[in-house]
Amino acid sequence: MSPGDVFDVETCPGVSYVDTGMYDTAEYGSVYIIDADRPAVVDTGIGTNHERILDALEAQGIEHADLEAILVTHVHLDHAGGAGYLAEACPNADVYVHEVGSRHLVDPGRLVEGTKQAVGDQWQYYVEPEPVPEDRIVELSDGDTVDLGSRELTVHHAPGHAPHQVVFEDHSCDAVFTADAAGIWVPEQDRVRETSPPPNFDLEQCIDDVELIRRLEPETLLYAHFGPGPDDTDAVLKQYEHVLRDWVDAVEREVVERGSEEAAIDHFSASTEVEYVWGEHKARAETAMNVRGVLRYLKNRE
Repeated sequence: MSPGDVFDVETCPGVSYVDTGMYDTAEYGSVYIIDADRPAVVDTGIGTNHERILDALEAQGIEHADLEAILVTHVHLDHAGGAGYLAEACPNADVYVHEVGSRHLVDPGRLVEGTKQAVGDQWQYYVEPEPVPEDRIVELSDGDTVDLGSRELTVHHAPGHAPHQVVFEDHSCDAVFTADAAGIWVPEQDRVRETSPPPNFDLEQCIDDVELIRRLEPETLLYAHFGPGPDDTDAVLKQYEHVLRDWVDAVEREVVERGSEEAAIDHFSASTEVEYVWGEHKARAETAMNVRGVLRYLKNRE
């Protein structure tokens, strides 16, 4: 798969996904297209190369003016950075987002500042987000339904990764658009790995979010990073619980053994197992960010 490629989700008729080439990395960022009576996209990428999403809509036979819903799982810019660009290009689409995060799409200044602090030199891959007009925002809360005409999505609040995160349950094919609540699926390695960025990562709540998705008993997990997951959804969700717990324990242990937080960050960054998949720069930067998120969680827990 290469950036810009579009694939159908075989287990979900009417759903496809495009590789956005996020961070100049293949098989890292996916945006989903739902071909329904009211066509929709789930997530928007970082804004850079948002034209790939527009091209993917056209490839699926959806005119820009026919898109009616832009569904943002949470306002971290790797999911919401393209919302303003898509809203501008698709004038009849409303932007759906959890009520906690809506103000950040209307006025993204603080969001940009926080993102720069979290991602460090990865900011070079971003573009400044365009504000979303306030009258185009539809605020979501837990239990809401997004009516797309020929299919309905149920909104489930999943705040462990971020207080404004939701996952969308598609009843027509027993699928869940997982946002970051089920971790990062790495197709090339056939495994799930942690995502724990600052400032809001909360281990216990993340575990609760995984349990929430398990209770929905989905047949398909649609990962924002990256693509449809494995057939055995319950097994990979159970695995992710262990991944999270082991990850937090490992970071805590390394800080003690190495004597400093920076030494622990350097250790994990230099020994990441996804370097050959995502490239050295992205893999190390991602790992360092995830360590910092755990360190903040550990301090908040004290």
